[in-house]
Amino acid sequence: MALGRGFVIKAPIMPFDSIRFHSFRNLVDNEVNVEANRIFLVGENGQGKTNFLEALYYLSYGSSFRGPVDACIAREGSSEFALVGKAKIKSNTRDMPFEELRIMWKGKTKEIKRDGKILKDRKELVDLNPAVVYCHEDFDFASGEPERRRFFFDQTAGLVSAGYIDLLRDYRRILKQRNAALKEARISILDLLDEQLAGKGVELRFERSALERNFAYYFAEVYESVSHLGKAVRPVYMPSWKSEKSIVEIIANLANKRQDEISFGTTLSGPHRDRWAFICEGENFATFASTGQLRLLSLALRTAQAGYYTRCTSRLPILLLDDVLLELDLGRKKRFLDVLPSASQSFFTFLPGEPWVDYRNEDTLVYHVTNGRFSD
Repeated sequence: MALGRGFVIKAPIMPFDSIRFHSFRNLVDNEVNVEANRIFLVGENGQGKTNFLEALYYLSYGSSFRGPVDACIAREGSSEFALVGKAKIKSNTRDMPFEELRIMWKGKTKEIKRDGKILKDRKELVDLNPAVVYCHEDFDFASGEPERRRFFFDQTAGLVSAGYIDLLRDYRRILKQRNAALKEARISILDLLDEQLAGKGVELRFERSALERNFAYYFAEVYESVSHLGKAVRPVYMPSWKSEKSIVEIIANLANKRQDEISFGTTLSGPHRDRWAFICEGENFATFASTGQLRLLSLALRTAQAGYYTRCTSRLPILLLDDVLLELDLGRKKRFLDVLPSASQSFFTFLPGEPWVDYRNEDTLVYHVTNGRFSD
């Protein structure tokens, strides 16, 4: 399962040909043709451009990039929403990933179907049409809380390894059980939970260390290509269990700290407290970088994530780019577009005043978005 070996998925990624909405935020119930390599969404703020990208992301992962907001997605006055993404089957081979993806949310129930068959696990969607989204919240990866950086790198690892998703779920399940036992001071089961936590935690540490080795150099190349900083900036993994080299040592350390953890009612060490930092010439880049440099760092992270995915799987993701060029000067815009990785499909949002016409190619669809409606 090591990330260094990658997790190659045989089925090719197919771009969407059409997207249909029902009661999804402010988008008017309709089917929108997206049969193109590049799709531009042009409109003022608040018209539905980002909601469209959110719908595509939802079809890729069964959740929103805006967080756990299912109950807020349904249009006002509605208790449900639905999305349908279609792709044309272009041959008779059965390795094609899907013809139709359908997601229905009603009340607290979510149903995801691939060609009429229910998907029991959302991780199966990652095997179909994974999306890499560029959005304003990505700035947190550069300068936000440690959990936001952990989220990014866990997501990157999960894109190329379904086994990593299972491992992370197992660790979190055991951690939840252990925290409950600590709060209730159930000493009798803590020895067993310590062994389980240490075992899964060591596996996670190994996988994250492999990710650091394989991702760091690639990211440094992307960031330098856009920023022209002249100095290498690399992500560095800093595990919580740093000095404990074996499972036995970790178990012993957990036993030594047990009384403190019972007092706090929570597990004080482990991969859930791992950190990532961006280091430049031996220093934490976030402590001296400008806002513009940190913004570029967040864009470079997503670009490296998409390229890393392709490098590990030989597949192309869908790119969702929400106003990413707006804050860049002319030179950086050009350099950013030059390093933008190949994609099965790319969706861009623009304000009307931006020079989006300059970015079109022969396979670009342009939609003007107004009050949730799309016109070409």
